[in-house]
Amino acid sequence: MLTCCHGKQPRFHFRSLGSNAIKLADQQEEVLQKILSKFPSGISFAFAYGSGIFHQKGNISSQNMLDFVFVLQNARKWHEDNMYGKHHAHHYSSLRWLGSRALVYLQDKFGAGVYYNTLVPMEGRMIKYGTISRDNFLLDLNEWQWLYLAGRLHKPVNMILRPNDEDIVLALKANLNSAVTATLLCLPEYFTEEELFLRIAGLSYAGDFRMIVGENKNKVQNIVISNFESFQELYRPILLSCSQLHFSSGKYHQDLASDVLLSRLMSLPQNLQLKVGQILEGKKDKPSLVESALVNASKDGAECSQLVNKGVTAIVKRSSITQSVKGILTAGGPKTLIYSAQKLTKMMKGFFGR
Repeated sequence: MLTCCHGKQPRFHFRSLGSNAIKLADQQEEVLQKILSKFPSGISFAFAYGSGIFHQKGNISSQNMLDFVFVLQNARKWHEDNMYGKHHAHHYSSLRWLGSRALVYLQDKFGAGVYYNTLVPMEGRMIKYGTISRDNFLLDLNEWQWLYLAGRLHKPVNMILRPNDEDIVLALKANLNSAVTATLLCLPEYFTEEELFLRIAGLSYAGDFRMIVGENKNKVQNIVISNFESFQELYRPILLSCSQLHFSSGKYHQDLASDVLLSRLMSLPQNLQLKVGQILEGKKDKPSLVESALVNASKDGAECSQLVNKGVTAIVKRSSITQSVKGILTAGGPKTLIYSAQKLTKMMKGFFGR
């Protein structure tokens, strides 16, 4: 596995709690576990994320929707068990009448490899849950094929079912390393920890059309500010192992020599490397030119930063559009209207600072 700093693997943290929040966290954990127990077995990894789990400035409510992702060992069997064995057919839109084979085909082959059921009442809360096959999950985390769930996991999440699968454990760690690597390439010689975390949290929103219509424009800042200690737990072990990084007087100083930039470029996920090469060379079907393109990119720090930013934006733009279109089908008309209205309300609150 590639690491951003060629050091030891970091400890993998997901949540930081103050002592005054332990009781509330225990209650929340109980609710999450109860919800998970309502679903079929066959889940390799499950996590919860978003404002229903982690407070965000300007978006704090105990009734915010709880967002889940389930990584599935056998997607077709799981959806069959979920619809019929667990009697959750009502979670699905009219697409359920096409059968589990069609659902899994839609899940795997369109958008970002995720199938969402939304606005599902469970345990006194409203939830949304996404399902993804193990292979597609690994593809996104290791190669940033869509930078969709990989981006979700750049930010603090609550693991409600920890993985025993070594490939998933390694992919989770690799994804964090990749986030630091890409972000360092986009930052100047000197930067603060807050600037670093804002960049990391913003990777998966670069090029996301929903940030124009449907999301609070201050979302990234609110996520980081409200969960700063959790970001420190996630990333400080990686940063401390980076020999090209030095911390002094409240700022990080990074080495921007061309050989360091090239090393980082060569450590980026494969799809991002390909996008950078395509942007620089202008040839979409020439992966063989990627290495020479990365060498050229490393010669100019400012150009290198722009190329990585453009590469990330290209990945996110495509996946955000295709996944959102798929979401209309998987949610169905009425739920799509309700969910969109909720998103627009959050956006307006953020715009007017209320």
